[in-house]
Amino acid sequence: MSSDFEAYEQDFGTLTAEITNKIGRIPKLGGEEKTQLVLNVDKQLEEVRELMEQMDLEVREIPIQSRGMYQNRLKSYKGEMEKLEKDFKRSRIAYSDEVRNELLGEDAGSSESQRAHLLDNTEKLERSSRRLEAGYQIAVETEQVGQEILANLHTDREKIQRSRDRLRETDANLGKSSRILTGMLRRIIQNRVLVFVLGAIILLTIVLAIYFNVRGQ
Repeated sequence: MSSDFEAYEQDFGTLTAEITNKIGRIPKLGGEEKTQLVLNVDKQLEEVRELMEQMDLEVREIPIQSRGMYQNRLKSYKGEMEKLEKDFKRSRIAYSDEVRNELLGEDAGSSESQRAHLLDNTEKLERSSRRLEAGYQIAVETEQVGQEILANLHTDREKIQRSRDRLRETDANLGKSSRILTGMLRRIIQNRVLVFVLGAIILLTIVLAIYFNVRGQ
C-alpha cells in the first residue's frame, strides 16, 4: 500500500509543479492564449483533486501503526493544494477583471473593489470547506476507532466464553472425581466393618470352642 501512496506522491509533485508554473504565467499572457491556459490549469487541478482522493483511500488501507506518518504527509499535500487553488483563483479573478475592463470599460477603482470582495468571499468559502473537511476527517477517524473497539470487544467476549467453558468442564470433572472418591470411601468403610464382624465371629467361635472343650473334660 505504501508503494502506491509514494507513486501518487510523485504524480502529485509533477502536477503541482506544472500548475505552479502555469499560474505564474497567466497574468503575463493575453487573449486566447491566456484563456486556454486558464482552462488547462483548471483541468489539471481537477486531476490533482482526484489524485488526493486516491491518496486518502490508500492511507485508510495502511495499518494503523504506520498510518499517522502518511496522514501527516497527506495533510501537508492538502495544504499545498489549497494554496494552489487560492493562487489560481486570484490569477483567474485578475484575468476576469481585465476582460471586463476591456469589454465594459470599468474604471480601476471599481475593479479593485470587486476583486477584493471576490477574494474575501473566496477565502470564506475556503475556510468553510476546510472546516467541513476537518469534520469529515474526524468522523472517519472516529468510525475507525469504533470499529477497532468493537473488534477488541468481540475478541474479549470470545476469550471470556472460552474461560467459562473451561470452568464448566473443570466443575464437571471435579464433581465426577468427588463422586468416585465418595464411592471409594464407602467401600473402604464397608470392608472395615466386614473385617471387624468377621473377626468378632472368629473370636466368638474360638471362645465357644474353648469353653465347650473345657466343660467337656
